Amino acid sequence: MRVGYLQFDPVFGEVAHNLDLITARLEEAEADLLVLPELCASGYQFVSQEEVFRLAEPVPDGATTKRLVEIAARRGMTIVAGLPERDGRHCFNSAVVVGPKGFIGCYRKTHLFFEETLWFTPGDSGFHVWDIGMAKVGVMICFDWYYPESARTLALQGADIIAHPSNLVLPHCPDSMVTRCLENRVFSVTANRIGSEARGGKDRLTFIGMSEVVSPRGRILHRAPRETEDLTIVEIDPAEARIKALNDYNDLLRDRRPALYGD
Repeated sequence: MRVGYLQFDPVFGEVAHNLDLITARLEEAEADLLVLPELCASGYQFVSQEEVFRLAEPVPDGATTKRLVEIAARRGMTIVAGLPERDGRHCFNSAVVVGPKGFIGCYRKTHLFFEETLWFTPGDSGFHVWDIGMAKVGVMICFDWYYPESARTLALQGADIIAHPSNLVLPHCPDSMVTRCLENRVFSVTANRIGSEARGGKDRLTFIGMSEVVSPRGRILHRAPRETEDLTIVEIDPAEARIKALNDYNDLLRDRRPALYGD
């Protein structure tokens, strides 16, 4: 199975431009699963609720989801991508999953980071895993990595691969995803962005790049540079993620003792 990511520098608010860039880059991609960053077409650093509402889109009927469905159908791939979702009066930091046959599902970010708490409603979708044929794919978004329960919940639902759209500014995630994969014996594909944003007189946010694909044994199969665009696709065997035995005596999930873990 071919899995990968597109790391790039979206221009804030220029949705059409960013979607055109994504379209052009993915015309070069031969992948079964391709992950794009968090808020990949809108940009990240909002300055008002009105701005969020203007750039947020309905799912699956908004421009971003529709364009991704077109790409997925033409290129024969599954795409996971972050976007601001509008649902009635609420806006969510969400990720859509689309495939060659159309829209598959949507995840709303559970753990909001920093000023996201001003603009977005905490996600109410819960964590989901979707069967895309070759593998079962779970989704979490950026800061969700900070909570081990996120990846563990997806693993318990049978995820082979965790797709992880991100706009990372903290330095810890790339190395921490090695632990998340070891803890759960899953693959992960983290798609981060590059560049920086300093809008409305706010402190500059600099995104760290370093998108990566990590194996169930914690091996970094590829890690992107910090400051340059990168489209990378690697071959994996998703069946590796279904082997939870650590040795002849220990099985990662079987040996859990949830009755002793408390709430």
